[in-house]
Amino acid sequence: MPYTVRENLSIGNIGDAAEILENGAAQSVTHILSVLSSASISFFSEWKTTLSIPAMEITKVHVADAAAKSALPPEKLLYSLEYAGRDLKLVRMAVPLRDTEKDDLLDYLEVCIDFIDRGRKEGSVLVHCFAGVSRSAAIITAYLMRTERLSVEDALESLRQSCEFVCPNDGFLEQLKMFEGMGFKVDHSSPIYKRFRLKILYENHFSGLRIDSSKLGADPGMPVEISSEAEETTKVENNHSPTYRCKKCRRLVALQEHVIDHVPGEGERAFEFHKRRGGNPFNKSDEFECSSVFIEPLRWMKAVEEGAMEGKLSCAHCDARLGYFNWSGIQCSCGSWITPAFQLHKSWIDVSPM
Repeated sequence: MPYTVRENLSIGNIGDAAEILENGAAQSVTHILSVLSSASISFFSEWKTTLSIPAMEITKVHVADAAAKSALPPEKLLYSLEYAGRDLKLVRMAVPLRDTEKDDLLDYLEVCIDFIDRGRKEGSVLVHCFAGVSRSAAIITAYLMRTERLSVEDALESLRQSCEFVCPNDGFLEQLKMFEGMGFKVDHSSPIYKRFRLKILYENHFSGLRIDSSKLGADPGMPVEISSEAEETTKVENNHSPTYRCKKCRRLVALQEHVIDHVPGEGERAFEFHKRRGGNPFNKSDEFECSSVFIEPLRWMKAVEEGAMEGKLSCAHCDARLGYFNWSGIQCSCGSWITPAFQLHKSWIDVSPM
């Protein structure tokens, strides 16, 4: 039996969803969000061989078709949308997600929240996974966070008042914390999301998966076709943002939005002799700055795409050296260790306004 979370919103397991799909929406459910390891409606029959649930596919959306960039590979199914159940009256959206701590929940949140929001306006929504404990709970927790401006802890506590045994896995909870930190949205320009995306690339690399160019950030040095209105908007928004260019040929290699910020450390400099300067001798804030800029991996980095563990980063136009990369990490001159690291040396690039 599904548990009511809010008006026109309930949480359940695969059995609850199967009963509604097979016997009709007796509980006035009009929309079903299935969060399972497989998006196929046949998954229900594989789970219970006596079931026969008709479905008519409306559309399948892959990451390459979606407007937003994500850490998911382009061939990955983002979601499928179909009419299903008796008389094909139920609207079902299926999201392929496993219940493991390393799985990417974050990139599915926006489409799931939008589906729930639309479904509640048009009827009633059931969100379910296999057991109704982790995946479905994580999705509804994110929905409550967004719509009611609740922290992870408060949203989960509110959900447990309706269904006391829900328990998203630790990896999902960590990603929900990121969701909260980005202001209850998945902001692809946020440093939080960039670190998350790098973490996934890092794990894929060490799992032996080939890093293809579609998983890397766009090359800012390549021309793009945009409207004059969009171009003007971009110029205004980035008017004060620095750009990073090859010192030798002036090719654009990175924008400020590609920079991965890190907290400066002292490292070996803590033991160096420093010549005293004027002012407060104990204030070292203006004595040093990082000698490198660390950025996300971009599509002009051919050695990265070819699967090398480490190597130099060279300009795609003139082949001049720009820096280094290492999936195991590089220590910045300030002492901080960045992993994985894609490092541009300031001595080999020019920093200029937009």
